[in-house]
Amino acid sequence: MHTLIPDGCLVGRVWNSAAQGPSVVTVRKGQFIDITSRTAPLVRDICEMDDPAGYVQQAQGPVLGSIEEILSATVGDQSQTHLLAPCDLQAVKACGVTFANSMVERVIEEQAAGDPKKAEGIRARVQSVIGDSLSNVRAGSVEAEGIKQALIAEGMWSQYLEVGIGPDAEVFSKAQVLSSVGTGADVGLHPISSWNNPEPEIVLAVSSAGRIVGATLGNDVNLRDVEGRSALLLGKAKDNNASCAIGPLIRLFDDSYTLDDVRAAELDLTVTGTDGFVMNGASSMNQISRDPADLVAQTIGRHHQYPDGLLLFLGTLFAPTQDRDVPGEGFTHKGGDVVTISTPALGALANTVRLSTECAQWTFGVSHLMRNLAARELL
Repeated sequence: MHTLIPDGCLVGRVWNSAAQGPSVVTVRKGQFIDITSRTAPLVRDICEMDDPAGYVQQAQGPVLGSIEEILSATVGDQSQTHLLAPCDLQAVKACGVTFANSMVERVIEEQAAGDPKKAEGIRARVQSVIGDSLSNVRAGSVEAEGIKQALIAEGMWSQYLEVGIGPDAEVFSKAQVLSSVGTGADVGLHPISSWNNPEPEIVLAVSSAGRIVGATLGNDVNLRDVEGRSALLLGKAKDNNASCAIGPLIRLFDDSYTLDDVRAAELDLTVTGTDGFVMNGASSMNQISRDPADLVAQTIGRHHQYPDGLLLFLGTLFAPTQDRDVPGEGFTHKGGDVVTISTPALGALANTVRLSTECAQWTFGVSHLMRNLAARELL
């Protein structure tokens, strides 16, 4: 296993410098193989198959370069073959407040109205009321309803309680089709934000039939002050230029890797600043309050269809409280921070933090993709 690219049946995308467009790839014996074909010109097409892993294992194509060569290429330089986000036509959706313990931080953001100076005092008050009562609580259960009512009785009602431990999950649109960035790219913060953080998550690849076919890693960049001012600003807080990172590749489910491995995954997070600051964090999927299969069922079904499938962020246990500069104000990003999210079965997703206005503009949309594939006689 490479430190950044895992073993297993992998599928993803690169910018192919020779074709001047995206190619579908897999990894074999330390090399990236171009498996783009008229049968499956898109990752979306593979995810729609009855046996995605079986297809990828048998697919043939030319070698594009070694893992080291592709990962060392400059992301965004069209003269170099480099990794892209592993999704193409799939919708990119995300679930929020899926870990009851991290739900507390959402309540704090709301009660602080996005002001980090107020967070520490509110955090102490909330913890004095709930203690460890959220440990292992299952969203939508009778126990969860009792906790919710106890918090409401203490004057701590929050809309985050409803989606955190109530019957219905929060599911929102994280990014536009093709706008996600891959590993090695800059990841963007809206310039109006001064209190923000990474969110290390597992992201499921789901077919149009609602079948979960694989998983990858994601950074659901979070603007705590913007969303904290009003939950109605969720779209502004979540969907900005380069604000969604996914990768490095999708690991397809097979005999060696299944949804049960996702349920047991331990994610590691490291933030390394140019100022010497280092923050380590983690997210344990066994602490999730809603099963991943339930989150998928709440997202896609007879009530809502996705003809090209979707990628679904599952949420995070991680909620940073470590002070960076001012005591009591917790963590916030600085330009140049390198965020690395990793777990052995899925590899590592690494991105450098910039303002969204400093990141490369998103210019390659669906119309550009279709024209590019047609010119290459892949459609």
